[in-house]
Formats: sequence, C-alpha cells, structure tokens
Amino acid sequence: MSSAADAGAEALIPPRRGGVKALREAAAGCRACPLWRNATQTVFGAGRARAPVMLVGEQPGDREDRDGRPFVGPAGHLLDAAMEKAGLDPDRVYVTNAVKHFKWKPRGKRRIHQRPSKLEMEACKPWLEGELDRVRPEVVGILGSVAAESLIGGDFRVTKRRGELIEVNFAPAAVATVHPSAVLRSRDSEERAVEFDKLVDDLRVIVRAV
Repeated sequence: MSSAADAGAEALIPPRRGGVKALREAAAGCRACPLWRNATQTVFGAGRARAPVMLVGEQPGDREDRDGRPFVGPAGHLLDAAMEKAGLDPDRVYVTNAVKHFKWKPRGKRRIHQRPSKLEMEACKPWLEGELDRVRPEVVGILGSVAAESLIGGDFRVTKRRGELIEVNFAPAAVATVHPSAVLRSRDSEERAVEFDKLVDDLRVIVRAV
C-alpha cells in the first residue's frame, strides 16, 4: 500500500495558512519522483517569506544536497557577488530551485550534476507553485533553461530573451538570465568576467523593477 510520502506532490501541499515553513516541512517527505532515492535530502527554498524578489534556479548541487540549503556552493557564491554588484539586497530575495532533489551520476569519487527530465520538473512543480503562492514576489528571476522550462515552457529561450522584463502568469513580472554555473563554465578568466557582468546587468533589471 502506498503512503502519503509516495503520492504526487499535489497531495502533500499543506494549507496556505501554514506559509512557507509548512510547505518546506511537507516537502521533506516528498517521493513524487525517483530523485529522492539518491539525494541526501530535499533542498527547499530560503529567504524572506514575503520577499519582493524570487530567484529560481535549476536544482541543488553537491554542496546544497549535503547542507540542505539552496545556492551555498560555487554558483551560489558567484550569485551573491553578482547580486552585491547589481545592488540587489539579499534580505529582499527568496531563492529556490525548480527541482528540489540533486540529480547526479558518479564519476570516481565525485557526484556529477545531471539535467532534470521534463517528468522530474513536472513532479516537483507543485512545490514551486506553492512557493510562488506564498511568497508572492513582485519579480521572479529565472536562472537558466531548466527554471525557464519549468515556469514558462520548453519553447522559451533564455539566450534570446535574457534581461527583458517579461509578462508572465505566475507573478507581476519576470526576468530571465543564465544560471550562475554557466558563468563558472566560461573558457577563461576574461570570458568569465564578461559573462559575470552580463549577469549583473540582468539582475539590475530586477532591481529597477521592484
């Protein structure tokens, strides 16, 4: 017999009155897709319960999976630096991911990130929708293609629409940009500096919109 933990995420969503805290506690037991089997824990969003800005990334990385907090690894440190340069106050930001469990494959002693599938994104979407419903951000920053596919659809291209103020149905406005990990994958320090500044420019669009 299946338990509530094995049900779809929709069945686990608590009443809105419990806020983000109740949502986070419920997500800890989510088994809506197979990713939980190889993950250390659910990594839920963090930040002010009614932050004017929500930044949505892809999924937890190795460090996030171990620590249980989003954006605490190398990409998170780069995002912090970009936010500081853009003038985006972290106290006004709620950060989360489209997928709440770390998807990886082994390579020697390392755990290598794998892109979540469409089914995995869909399985996790009720949690993201719950966060949007409770935080009610004025602007959502969409970090990378997985977040864009989850929130807008597979036809959306971040590279073509980045830095634009986009009209969406899940918030008053959204701005898409690359995931900070894409900046880290730059070929050399010169390219990384250019890509970092582009990310900062995109974040400044968010700053001006709130």
